[in-house]
Amino acid sequence: MFIIIGYIIVTASILGGYAMVGGHLGALYQPSELVIIGGAGVGALFVGNNGKALKKTLKSLPTLFRGSNYTKQHYLSLMSLLFNIMSKSRQQGMLSIEKDIESPEESELFNQYPKLIADVLLMHFLTDYLRLMISGNMSALEIESLMDEEIETYEHESDVPAQSIAAVGDALPAFGIVAAVMGVVHALASADRPPAELGELIAHAMVGTFLGILLSYGFVSPLATVLRQKSAEKIKMLQCIKVTLLANLHGYAPQVAVEFGRKVLYTSERPAFTELEDFVRNNKPGARTSEGGEE
Repeated sequence: MFIIIGYIIVTASILGGYAMVGGHLGALYQPSELVIIGGAGVGALFVGNNGKALKKTLKSLPTLFRGSNYTKQHYLSLMSLLFNIMSKSRQQGMLSIEKDIESPEESELFNQYPKLIADVLLMHFLTDYLRLMISGNMSALEIESLMDEEIETYEHESDVPAQSIAAVGDALPAFGIVAAVMGVVHALASADRPPAELGELIAHAMVGTFLGILLSYGFVSPLATVLRQKSAEKIKMLQCIKVTLLANLHGYAPQVAVEFGRKVLYTSERPAFTELEDFVRNNKPGARTSEGGEE
């Protein structure tokens, strides 16, 4: 939604300002320039990425126009789930949660949080490390090191679409210059025309430079920033799980462990201490709520 609003503001500001000084909007309509710049940008995207990177980039584009799933309510649900898991393992032993992590959809601990279950990345990360904790063959230091490696791997992998889009955005001004040069070549080749027509051809050629810069900084490059922000939200979720589970491994009570997790969250989504405490208290296993209190 914000992307669409931003595009409207960019377009209205530039065209409005151009019209205010008496510019003719029709002169900016140059389909051939768009074909050159847009086609070259898409071609560069294909040249600069392998099949896996292209697939991941194209798959990430629809997510740009969706709102964030990682809200305060989502984190409250996550920490409530972690609290319930740690409480059960502390009271009944680590083996008591084995069935829960093998079949989360059928687990009383998990099935109160359908949105969390639907998050494949979250569930794989959480259940994998709970299995390692159950095995008892790895120390807290070893698990922490493995978590860091996995988070770093995901961070690099999730940055591929942003890098691909950013590279295209950086190239568009140059492609705009290419389009402008080709237009100038065409104008010079038509030097025998009247000065008015020649001036019009040169003006059309200059539109290529304008479009290249506008498309780069007003439309394409900002998308890379949005992709990186969305990636950072997912990484923050993994860090929250990591810190909470490690605090539990170091012997802290579940109430304290979830406080460790709360502290690593961004302040815009971080619940207050009492807010988290009340939420956890009201969402014990067996409580008949929807997504841990989410509407």
